[in-house]
Order: sequence, then C-alpha cells, then structure tokens
Amino acid sequence: MFRVLFKLIASLLCATPAFAGEMPYGEPVFPPVNSAQVELGQLLFYDPILSGSKTVSCATCHHPRHGTGDGLSLGLGDGGIALGPDRKVDHANMPEQRIPRNAPPLFNLGAREFTVFFHDGRLEKDAARPSGIRTPLGSEMEMGFASALSAQSMFPVLSADEMAGHYAENDVAQAVRQGLITGPDGAWDLLSKRIEDIPEYRSRFDTLIGQEAISFTHISDAVAAFLDFEWRGVASPFDLYLRNGTRMNGAAMRGMELFYGDAGCSTCHAGRFQTDHDFHAIAMPQIGPGKAARFESHARDVGRLRVTGRAEDAYAFRTPPLRNVAHTAPYGHSGAYATLEAVVRHHLDPVNSLRNYDPAQAVLPGLDVDDLRILSDPAEIDAIAAANSLAPRNLDDQQVADILVFLEGLTDTQSLRGALGVPLSVPSGLLVEK
Repeated sequence: MFRVLFKLIASLLCATPAFAGEMPYGEPVFPPVNSAQVELGQLLFYDPILSGSKTVSCATCHHPRHGTGDGLSLGLGDGGIALGPDRKVDHANMPEQRIPRNAPPLFNLGAREFTVFFHDGRLEKDAARPSGIRTPLGSEMEMGFASALSAQSMFPVLSADEMAGHYAENDVAQAVRQGLITGPDGAWDLLSKRIEDIPEYRSRFDTLIGQEAISFTHISDAVAAFLDFEWRGVASPFDLYLRNGTRMNGAAMRGMELFYGDAGCSTCHAGRFQTDHDFHAIAMPQIGPGKAARFESHARDVGRLRVTGRAEDAYAFRTPPLRNVAHTAPYGHSGAYATLEAVVRHHLDPVNSLRNYDPAQAVLPGLDVDDLRILSDPAEIDAIAAANSLAPRNLDDQQVADILVFLEGLTDTQSLRGALGVPLSVPSGLLVEK
C-alpha cells in the first residue's frame, strides 16, 4: 500500500504545469523519492530513541498537529511534558532553559531552492567547501551528509535544551558537554549504536546500505528523505492559480495584488514559496533566553550577526517561507506574535510595534520575568529598533484583511496532514506522541 501511495503522490507533485509559459514562477524541483528510505525516516522522526534521555523526538517540536511546529512561542525540549501548547515543565527533570527560538515549519524543505537553514542561516549549502555545506561546527562536522537538509538534523540532537539533555543525566549529554561528537565515544556514535542495536532498524538499513555499520549521517539522510516527502506543499489555491489559472476568491486576489504590489511584501517574501532566503532586521520583539553561549549572561538574540560577525547583520533573521502560514503560529524568530494578523500589522510599522509590544500575547507556559529581560531594557530595545530596515507602510483595515485572505490561500491541506502521517508505533517501543 505504501508503494502505491508513494507513486500517486510523487506523480501529483511532479506533474508538468498546464500553462508553464504563463507562470511567474516555475514548478519547484524536489529530489527523487526512495520509498524505503522515506518510511525509515518516518519512524526515526517520531522515535524518542534519538534523544539523550529517550523522552523527546523530532516530532516533539515539529508535529503535524501544530503545523509542523509546536504551537508555542518558544518550546520545551528535554525536561518537558505533553505536546504543543499543553507542554509544561517536568519538575522532576527541570529543563535548563526554554529553547531560545521558535520552532520553524518544515514545509517544502527538500525543494532545490532551500539552501539555507535555521533562523540565522548558520547551516547552508556552500559549493566552495569540500562537503558542499558550511556549518559553525567545523569541517569535520560537515562530511558525509547527502544534503544540507540532512545536515541540519545534527543540531537538535546535540542541543542540551532540545534533545541531548542535561549534563551528566545520560551518555549523549555527557559526550556533548565534553565536546565529543564524532569518534567511538562521541554523541553521534552513541546514537547510531542505539539504532544499530534495534533489529527492525538494522533490517531496514540493510535494504539501503547493506551490511555497512550505521552512521549518524545514514540516520540523518533517512530523516531528510522523510522531511522532503512528507510535507511538500504545492497544491494550495495559490499554487493552482499559478499552475492552471484557477482564480482564488475576490479578497484573496486583491490580497495577492497588494502582496506583490503596493504593500511591498514580495520585496522579501519573493518566489514560489514567498522567501528570498535572505536575512532582514525588522525590529521583531525579543522574548525568552536569547541566543547565548552557556558562559554568556545576556538574553539578546542578534540573529545573523552571530554567524557572520558583520555589524550590518545585527538582528537580521531569515525571511520565512509562507506556505501554510495561517497554520504555523506563533510567528517571528522568538514566536512573539500569536496571530497572523498581529505579525502582518507589525510589518506595517516595525519600530512602533516593537516599542508597544504586549508580551501577554506570547504563547509561553510559565512566563516569568527572565523571559522579558530584553523588553524591560530600553537600551536593548533601542538597539533592535536602530537595526530595523523595513520602512512603515500605510494600509487600511480592508487591505490588511485582503492580505490575510491571500495568506490563507497559501494553505495546502494535504501537506498539513502529511503524506504518511504519524506511525502507530516505532521500533524502539518508546512512546509515539500523537
């Protein structure tokens, strides 16, 4: 049955557009589908076996119930209980801090145009490097991945706040804190051995790699194959309009005209998936612990600057793609805005919106004063405001409403459900979060 499903979905996703010559954007290009690898990746994605304490899976923060996110402004990985907005702190296993950035959606990440990953772009394709990938972790951490999408999976499993766990509470967390990533005592090998020791996983990998020992890159390649296939969103009303001229409703058409016209949205939200894959500072409010090393005491998040070291990149973050955007709240690198209308209105006057931001709208279980450190510091607010590059726009309420209807028209209901869905169980026998 899976093979028939793969063939059907692949044929739909790869169909030749009826009016290609009239389309403003060409059809997206995705990798070939290996059904055995995708099915394996599905199990690995939902299996907590890849977390240090075996309590958190990739799906904990990227679940189809919540638009491939977690429904939170800032999530709780290791040390959390429950799923989505109901997730709360496990007081018997307290997390060190919240995850510092909002969980980004996963739609269309396998498309060829996606070459930059994470809010700050710290992982990206780079043809000048032997691996074809650049990461801040060094060249030894770049080799062996089939794609940049595969390589991005290395970060969550090495993060204490996301999947690795607290110092000394498990072997993976200990290895990470000692800087042991590769090698026989490294975090990747520890995780790979867990998979190797589970007969069903070993059997499934046999069909892909023969008797070769399972490595972390084999695991990440399978997860990437699943991510690519599972959430291809290319059949929204907007896509159908591009593909064959099927018009959306009147408000959506007006909103599209504004989006690509006088409202100026497409200056950054360009292309088939509404992103230029670049970085822009638009005075987004900063909440939560910020992006800091453990030895740093601040709560700021300077975005792209932390990757490039260039002052002009301060507080700049990657332009998010907008497929299914109406279902991926909260919004912004810190999830500061709980509704789509709120984040659209932020774009109309970013600095004023920053200075008048109400943190009550954030979706943060157990909000406390530490989450608001930047918002209560006038100098920090001034710094974020000074970096803003987005000029104010004058749109009336009807125009904003029309843009929101157009953004609803970017919804692909099949991709929201996912091609394969959530498995009933996983080979480790651990709990699958439904």
